[in-house]
Amino acid sequence: PAVKEEVMSLGGKFIEVEGAADASKAGGYAVEQSSEFQQRQKDKIAESIAKADIVITTAQVPGKKAPILVTKEMIAKMRRGSVIIDLAAATGGNTDYTKNNETVVVDGVNIIGNSALASTMPSDASKLYGKNVLNFLGLITGKEANLNLNFEDDLVKGCCITHGGEIIHERINEKLADIRPAT
Repeated sequence: PAVKEEVMSLGGKFIEVEGAADASKAGGYAVEQSSEFQQRQKDKIAESIAKADIVITTAQVPGKKAPILVTKEMIAKMRRGSVIIDLAAATGGNTDYTKNNETVVVDGVNIIGNSALASTMPSDASKLYGKNVLNFLGLITGKEANLNLNFEDDLVKGCCITHGGEIIHERINEKLADIRPAT
């Protein structure tokens, strides 16, 4: 539940499979699961990953190689340009292709193997930035995820530079007026 809450607090979609063994006493690590659960998990991940542009994996089991959650077959079904960030790279990674501290491109999918990524940026700043981006995207898109620019909103107005083929940002227009030749 704690990991799910963290993912959702940043606007991510948590992939949940019913029937997992209790991992609450594993210190934040995964615990070994039954073969039936692993098959349900694989099916659910395959279904979700084919639609995803960004996938972040973190599963590790103490003292063992990280479980493969994203298979070659799943990666082959992802869209070109998609990104997998594998934070379990130091223990083998959660994909068949992960290489620690390397980015590998397979069928146009970028697989970033970096177990230390989280330690390279302050946690609170990263969460704040992610939440701000999520809230801004919610502001400029409606419930149907269509672009809906409300120029009465100062944030939207201040972030938009062009609209309808015209430069509408006030400060940009002022700067351009200073450098445009007089007519």
